[in-house]
Amino acid sequence: MTRTILFFFILLASVLSTCQCFIGSFAATTDANARTASSSRLFSTTATTLLEKDTTYISSFQTIDACAATGVPSEDLYDAVRYIDRNASKLYPDDAAKEEMWKRAYGSWKLQLATGGGKFTNFKPVPIFAYAMIDEKCFGNGVGLNQDTIILSLLGPHYFNTKKRVMGIGIEDMFLFSNKVTQFVPEFISNGMGLKKKPEDFSGKKGSRMPAFTIIGASEKSLIARGGSGGIAIWTRLDKDIRPAAYGTSANGES
Repeated sequence: MTRTILFFFILLASVLSTCQCFIGSFAATTDANARTASSSRLFSTTATTLLEKDTTYISSFQTIDACAATGVPSEDLYDAVRYIDRNASKLYPDDAAKEEMWKRAYGSWKLQLATGGGKFTNFKPVPIFAYAMIDEKCFGNGVGLNQDTIILSLLGPHYFNTKKRVMGIGIEDMFLFSNKVTQFVPEFISNGMGLKKKPEDFSGKKGSRMPAFTIIGASEKSLIARGGSGGIAIWTRLDKDIRPAAYGTSANGES
């Protein structure tokens, strides 16, 4: 029994560390989300054209996609990420461009590479199977043996600030082997992980910030994000929806 409990806490720590590495300052603003469908359509073609014309952006993402797929960093990987990061204002010049990039982030992802902190410039392979999932309403993450066997998962609503490209993460439920166990989580654990907390429940002070990360870029194959500590993570897109294995739900959210 003791070993089982210890194993559970180790798994929970792994999931939360993935989430905690993204802790940053998140503030949901009304202006960031006050967009009309017509204005998005007006700028969407322009935004796509800008990316298609930027040859350095294209070659940078080719490098990132390749490294994300193999989980092996190349010598020029950090420079490729840095180009996209430093030129974000040019690559995503308006809310429509940022919204397009955000929609490319939808899907199921495997964590492949990470720098570990803002002062590091070398990407290192991630030795465990850790995933993230973004859909229209929720963000989820967890750990497992592979994409078919997920051991521990968290799930909750996301709050995307388009203007800042920042996604705040709420944690509503915990799952073990795709079974919801939220009601069995001890209070001291749920309080420590911010279970059921909304953005307004966080003061914004150190130690009381909603988990959040800045999306640097996304393609059809890879996702790049920075956490509050400055560390950068690179994810590769999984070949199938992780939700059935992680949460026992189908692609349309049904059990």
